[in-house]
Amino acid sequence: MNSMFEFPFSSHFFSRSHSVHESQKVSPSAQSQTLCVFCAIVAGNAPAELIESTPDVLAFLDQRPVFKGHVLVIPREHVATLTDLAPAARDPFLAGIQRIAAAITSGLGAQGSFVAMNNVVSQSVPHLHCHVVPRTKGDGLRGFFWPRVRYDSPEEMREYADRLRAVL
Repeated sequence: MNSMFEFPFSSHFFSRSHSVHESQKVSPSAQSQTLCVFCAIVAGNAPAELIESTPDVLAFLDQRPVFKGHVLVIPREHVATLTDLAPAARDPFLAGIQRIAAAITSGLGAQGSFVAMNNVVSQSVPHLHCHVVPRTKGDGLRGFFWPRVRYDSPEEMREYADRLRAVL
């Protein structure tokens, strides 16, 4: 891992099957949590620039943002897709997304936001997550073409995170 901008896992990592002795096998749910980079972030075992942390939801900057300030909002509990989310967890999850969308406009001066989730298809990490992307008229985002940018430095990434945290 070269920097805080790269996760030690790739989507290829998630799809690999590993040979384990029968006594070492774990349930599919526990196994997915073990391999899930977002669960590692929740546990504090993987780096992330946290924006908000509540008992139910975690929000952090995307490592490869569409635009700087692009935030991922996840439920702390490992669920793969929106349809797997327990009814009691829906409101805290949506409330977290709503707070981040408001923070993006007031903290970053964006004119609005693009809010999206993928379920299975195009879902790069099999842990429910919502993208909240800052938008400005004329920003070049067209349809679902998502060009990615990088932060110039960890300091710049932290500055964006600070601006968002300041308005939450």
